[in-house]
Amino acid sequence: MTRKTITVALTGASGLPYGLRLIEILLAAGARVWVLYSQAAQVVAKQEMQLTLPSRPAEMLAWLRERYPAGDGQLEVYGREEWFAPAASGSNPPDAMVVCPCSMGTLAAIRHGMSDNLIERAADVCIKEQRKLVLVPRETPLSAIHLENMLELARLGVVILPPSPGFYTHPKSVDDMVDFVVSRILDQLGVAQTLTPRWGE
Repeated sequence: MTRKTITVALTGASGLPYGLRLIEILLAAGARVWVLYSQAAQVVAKQEMQLTLPSRPAEMLAWLRERYPAGDGQLEVYGREEWFAPAASGSNPPDAMVVCPCSMGTLAAIRHGMSDNLIERAADVCIKEQRKLVLVPRETPLSAIHLENMLELARLGVVILPPSPGFYTHPKSVDDMVDFVVSRILDQLGVAQTLTPRWGE
């Protein structure tokens, strides 16, 4: 069976633990993962998780490989200006893309097709090629601008998946709540997962 290729973009919204956990589980599931990340994501990683994400893509790749096992060619990291990255072209799109967490600025840029950096361009490619695009927006409260941007993207087929953990699973830790959200993302990607029990089971 051909492995799925998933682009995971990390932006400057709060909620970086969701994105890193998603990368970990996708790699464990055998998916090929292309990681994109913004400078703002580095700031958030330091503030939320006391992690220093390397600025250079090659160093970020090594950093991820130290933490999450990955086979040859299974994991790649691209910088925000790497326009020759596969995800930048409709001739070689991934099977799906997740922006997790997704800042309101990134969401607005995607809605308007700005494509000023690789994250925005990769999302634009997914929309035009009708590939699955999942945005995990983290903001509260939401303004009318935010809601209108989300509504317009949803009308284009983009999945808007706020990181809203359910409590019917009786989470006992923050990790449990992170896994709840990641499990919902994996369901959207068609990746088998057993992170949390399903309703009625």
